[in-house]
Amino acid sequence: MSTALKSTASMRAAVWHGRHDIRVEDVPLPSDPPADWVQIRVDWCGICGSDLHEYVAGPVFIPVDAPHPMTGIQGQCILGHEFCGEIIKLGANVQGFAVGDLITADACQHCGTCYYCTHGLYNICERLAFTGLMNNGAFAEWVNVPANLLYKLPAGFPKEAGALIEPLAVGMHAVKKAGSLHGQTVVVVGAGTIGLCTIMCAKAAGAAQVIALEMSSARKAKALEVGANRVFDPSECDALAEIRAATHGLGADVSFECIGNKHTAKLAIDVIRKAGKCVLVGIFEEPSQFNFFDLVSTEKQVMGSLAYNGEFADVIALIADGSLDITPLVTGRIGLEDIVSRGFEELVNNKEHNVKIIVSPSPI
Repeated sequence: MSTALKSTASMRAAVWHGRHDIRVEDVPLPSDPPADWVQIRVDWCGICGSDLHEYVAGPVFIPVDAPHPMTGIQGQCILGHEFCGEIIKLGANVQGFAVGDLITADACQHCGTCYYCTHGLYNICERLAFTGLMNNGAFAEWVNVPANLLYKLPAGFPKEAGALIEPLAVGMHAVKKAGSLHGQTVVVVGAGTIGLCTIMCAKAAGAAQVIALEMSSARKAKALEVGANRVFDPSECDALAEIRAATHGLGADVSFECIGNKHTAKLAIDVIRKAGKCVLVGIFEEPSQFNFFDLVSTEKQVMGSLAYNGEFADVIALIADGSLDITPLVTGRIGLEDIVSRGFEELVNNKEHNVKIIVSPSPI
């Protein structure tokens, strides 16, 4: 269902108009939430890699040629999906939540009726409407979302951590796709936000050794800070040789490609042993060529991992009990009015020194 903006009152929001064209502007307030939806006052919302992809290379996910079949969104869209906030209005039939609840929300708005939804795979719904990309999102003062995507946060849960649940859920979903990591050697290619989250989740899942591949000096340090056992810089060493040396000549059991680049995807496949698993997590902006006989001859398994499928609950529990510490991930806190200059442009121009910049609709 569309969260089309119909009210005459206005709020401030960051709206995507095109590549390198995000504007903080006055937009109408969301209408009252329809049945089974809620309205949330946003506390914090993180700038995601997918938001950045839309800024520098979009449209990637945002529908421009035709309206989205479920939401009607086309062209302009309020960005933002890594958020937490407080429920301020309930639509009809909403149960289990109350006005004043502190919540976060899964971003995978889905139809509930297609083959994938009815088989528990809502994250690959045939009409998937990702909040902040295919429906209006949370770089705004208020946002409407379906109640079936909500997760109530425990008492005392830090609000800033609420904006990190979504990227950690991406890492957790990828880790679950790989199967048991207990006692295994894992390689994470790329130590950006999703790479760092994947490192944290792999360690929480019992990986014996996590090796990160990263060229940025600041992110190499971050990888070690969040739990990587070793970090290799492919620009300074033969990463494949180093990984084989660390694994008795075999290669890693599992790798995670967290960049979305055709060259690093091949590297992620190369670093695993025969019959190993490679999970592709990054968002790819261009097609690539690959010799599939490399998979046939080694029985390596390559799989994709999109977003999450219920992992918010796992992440909330791990943050609440102290198993996951989000502190190293937050490198900037800004107000909504500064989201372009101190958010998107900062991430483009100073990627070396940034991981997650979180945005408040209120002045900082």
